[in-house]
Amino acid sequence: MKKLLSIAATLFFTIVAMGQDPVITFNKTTHDFGKINELDGRVTTVFEFKNEGIAPLVLSNVRASCGCTTPKWTREPIEPGQKGEITVTYNPAGRPGRFQKTVTVTSNTSTPTIKLYIKGEVIPKPLKPEDAYPVKMGELNLKRRTLTFGSMVQGTKKTMEVEYTNLTDHPVTVDVLLREQDAFFKPNVTVKTIEPNQTGKIQISLAAEESPLLGPINVKAYVVVNGQRQFTERNAITLSANIREDFSKMTIEERQKAPIVDIERNIELGSVKAGKKGTFKVSLGNVGGGSPLYVRRIVLKDDVLTAIAPKSAIKSGHKGDIKFEVNTISKDNKTPIEAAHYSRVVTLITNDPNSPIVNLKLNWTVE
Repeated sequence: MKKLLSIAATLFFTIVAMGQDPVITFNKTTHDFGKINELDGRVTTVFEFKNEGIAPLVLSNVRASCGCTTPKWTREPIEPGQKGEITVTYNPAGRPGRFQKTVTVTSNTSTPTIKLYIKGEVIPKPLKPEDAYPVKMGELNLKRRTLTFGSMVQGTKKTMEVEYTNLTDHPVTVDVLLREQDAFFKPNVTVKTIEPNQTGKIQISLAAEESPLLGPINVKAYVVVNGQRQFTERNAITLSANIREDFSKMTIEERQKAPIVDIERNIELGSVKAGKKGTFKVSLGNVGGGSPLYVRRIVLKDDVLTAIAPKSAIKSGHKGDIKFEVNTISKDNKTPIEAAHYSRVVTLITNDPNSPIVNLKLNWTVE
């Protein structure tokens, strides 16, 4: 009997305590702005709430899901029966299309977190010609200055293009040049003499098998406007691609005989004295089924490291050396770099069909 009375008393006091909490109710939890114009700027709505409990209500935080949404709220405690407001402002600048954002309200109620929502659709501002063609090269305007070909297997071809326009009041001539060593990219200009307000396209084709390099490549194509031949960043289009060897046609027997790379992935080179150059050898083995291992390329991130691949193919069951040279002199060729521990990631590209790309982390200490 005493136990039952104790349980009943506990339940009673729990219910009483819960009844003493503040209770928050909103006039709405979602607001639809409908269609709004980007040019009209920020839009605002107010979420009104009321404390229907018997204790003061305090909002400890009101947080928006992104920086485009700004909430302001009643900071002082809301007494029972009183009201407060949360004002939510949305900035549509640069955000065309439909949107839905969340505002999270944290308070001292028994349900401490409540979510509010705003939504709508931003009608984008009309584009000016210079907005649609933001890259200016002399008297020519382009839509962009980069062409990304992505990953390409040898034997495949791809063509990318960038549109240009003439925003002047007179004809403009257009051409594209590449350096001789980059001529495996093939340019084509659709309109070489472009009239005012006319558009044209610079088309760049890449046959992956013609690339002298495997792995990542970055090349500049230079736009010639009105015959002005300049090899500068201001008139350059950046071309990037990643060329991979094609192993898809290998037979099962060829794969069984294929080379297999054997090399440490995390390599401690040792120490180098500041102001000097250090040379280190890293062992590279072939533990494959009989075919020789070829190092197609060693990709370095900067000029701190240089590398020399083995002069000849590595036969199955044999090893060769990759020579790495560490430079401890700064770019001005005068000041030794700071004594510290350094590391770089180096990418090794080989004819191992199972691991054609191997990333190595090289570590060393400058003393």
